[in-house]
Formats: sequence, C-alpha cells, structure tokens
Amino acid sequence: MGINAVKGPAVFLDRDGVLNRTMFRDGKPIPPQSLGELEILPGVAEALSRLKAAGYSLVVVTNQPDVARRVTTIEMVEELHRFLGRQLPIDEFRVCVHDDGDRCECRKPKPGLLLAAPHYDVARSVMVGDRWRDVDAGRAAGVGATILVDYGYDEEIPNEPTVRVGSLLEASEWILGPFGTP
Repeated sequence: MGINAVKGPAVFLDRDGVLNRTMFRDGKPIPPQSLGELEILPGVAEALSRLKAAGYSLVVVTNQPDVARRVTTIEMVEELHRFLGRQLPIDEFRVCVHDDGDRCECRKPKPGLLLAAPHYDVARSVMVGDRWRDVDAGRAAGVGATILVDYGYDEEIPNEPTVRVGSLLEASEWILGPFGTP
C-alpha cells in the first residue's frame, strides 16, 4: 500500500461510554483513572468481533483532556489502551490529550483524529460515540453515519446523529444491517 493509499472503511469508536463504563463525578461523565476502574461494557467484545469479521477497521478516537489538566498521565492512558488492545480486536488508538483552550485540530468535535493518517474511506465509515462531540466530529469528517449511544446525559445534542442506540452491540447490529458491510 502506498504512502497516500486509503484503507477501507472504519468504525471510529469513542472510548469512554462506548467501550468501557464511564465514571461520574459531580454528575458529569469522566474517564477511568486506573486499570482498577476500567470496566469493558457488556456486549462490546461481541460487537467488535462482528464488525471486524465484516471487514471494518476498528479505530478508537478519544479525547483525554485530563492529561493536559494534569489529572492523569499519558502513560496511564497508554496503559489503559494496552489493556483494551489485549482484550478487544482494536486496530488503532488515536488520542487527543489537549484541552479546549489548546484549540488543536485533533480534539473532538473537530475531525482531526478521524482524518489523520493512515486514512480510511470515511464516506463508508461510521462514528460511534456517547457525546455530542463524537457526533459532530463524525459529521465534520464526512463519515457515512453517526451513531449516538444515548445514555440521556444532561447535555444538548446540537446535531442529530443518524441513529440513537442503547449500546455498542445495538450499534453493530445497525451497522451490519441497514448501513451494510464494507
């Protein structure tokens, strides 16, 4: 594959709330801070295995601003990803460690994490997330569909996703149904 070659379609996955259980502090969702707090959600392994078998690349795209805020370290984020990578058939982890004030292009809702090399066929790809930032990043990148795992968070969703579901397993069923296989 050449340096500028485009890979096939991907399922871009937010991490916290999609792959693993989100923690809550003061009513706001926060990421796990250690391996002891990391809990893979039910149905995630099955969903990812089905998507992988159907030919999708599985790419985690996650904002981790607690690194910039000095609440956690990049080493801890990488440790969590190594653990997830051993348990789940994930092809790639893409991480933004910036906070909103950094104005980077990789922090969702901007599309930088989805559009970074190696490049995937975004028009045939899907973004699955549990927050409005995920939906907007997918739309900005031009993915074929955006899926919101809807936990009923107390936040406005400025742009309606293609579909709302209750879990990644339900999202995988939708992707492999109406959206079609790659």
